Amino acid sequence: MPQFVVPQFIDVEDKILGPITTRQFVILMVDGLVMFIVYKILSLPWAILTDVLLLTSGLVLAFVRINGQPFHYFLLNVLQTWRRPHVRVWNKELSDAEIIALSKVEPPPPPPAKPYKEALTTSRLSELALVVNTGGVYQPEE
Repeated sequence: MPQFVVPQFIDVEDKILGPITTRQFVILMVDGLVMFIVYKILSLPWAILTDVLLLTSGLVLAFVRINGQPFHYFLLNVLQTWRRPHVRVWNKELSDAEIIALSKVEPPPPPPAKPYKEALTTSRLSELALVVNTGGVYQPEE
């Protein structure tokens, strides 16, 4: 039977700059570009305030993992759940009359009686053993 090499660590992303993966590098580059554009467009106090918020959100998107998944997957799952929740819970309040009606449940029927089987005697056991040992050649007297 041929043996095959099973790939391992398929969920580990490739590192390009030290501990930074390709995904993290792209997120940080886009975040830096947006921060530069904000710096050029807004006045200095507003640019600093906005850039701090952008830097924080970029670092969170790049490095935070929730339940082993990158943060942007978590955000996508949250948005999908808010838009269309798949789990619908029906919380019906029961009235007192319904609770009383449910509590008056009939008991289950008794189980059927087990058939009675006679216990084997030692002489019958020895006859059965002889039949088994001879492969069915021996026929006991009836």
